[in-house]
Amino acid sequence: MIFLSLHKVNAVVIKTMEFKENDKLVWLYTDKFGKITAIAKGARKSKNKLFSITLPLCYGEYVLFKGKNLYNLQEGKITSSFQGLLDNLDKLTYSSYICELIDICVEEGEINNRLFKSFLTCMYLLNTDVLDYEMLIRSFELKLLKETGYDLNLDSCVKCGKKISVSNYISLSNYGGVCEECSKEHGIYISKPAYNSIKFLLKTPMDKIYKLNINDDVKKDIRKITTFIISSNYSKKPKSLEMLNYIREWLLWK
Repeated sequence: MIFLSLHKVNAVVIKTMEFKENDKLVWLYTDKFGKITAIAKGARKSKNKLFSITLPLCYGEYVLFKGKNLYNLQEGKITSSFQGLLDNLDKLTYSSYICELIDICVEEGEINNRLFKSFLTCMYLLNTDVLDYEMLIRSFELKLLKETGYDLNLDSCVKCGKKISVSNYISLSNYGGVCEECSKEHGIYISKPAYNSIKFLLKTPMDKIYKLNINDDVKKDIRKITTFIISSNYSKKPKSLEMLNYIREWLLWK
């Protein structure tokens, strides 16, 4: 007789896909195993016990066992369904975006407790009304980049090593600031307030970024940097924010 070892994890449902007639494939970002794929048998039926706990964005405690190729989801208990995110287009889009980032940027089975905590913190903060959502997302992007090997060095010149307090240029090949004396190539010019704002976001916990008060031009500069690095260094380019940006542009022209 074969006894299967059951595992209990805390996880967020980052993606689902219909599988066979009544089942689902569920991608979970977990505290113990990183990103994993599980099959949830019967979860497409509304009366099935797995239906509600396998809805996208749900955070809960899940019990599963490891099969030959996939985990098999047995049961679970919802900690937060993040229903408040579903009633606001910006919140829904941003939460879908950070789930997409985890899916794209994190390898299957790659365990990173700091990133898991940052991801969960971002989800909870998106579910409130106290922060600038765009800057919250920029903060998460920067933490994700750091944890996946693309940390920005803004305290010293990435070419000569000289200490710098501020710069107006970030090298996108060496991932950091460039001093006034060194050549500027393979990078982007940004404003000095944007440079200082990125430094602030890199060093500040997400729940404290409300102290940052910047205008739209500075936000645009920060977005240019994170968008380029994310789009250039992972297997796929995230798509979730494109529709939100399209709707905003349409409303401006309307």
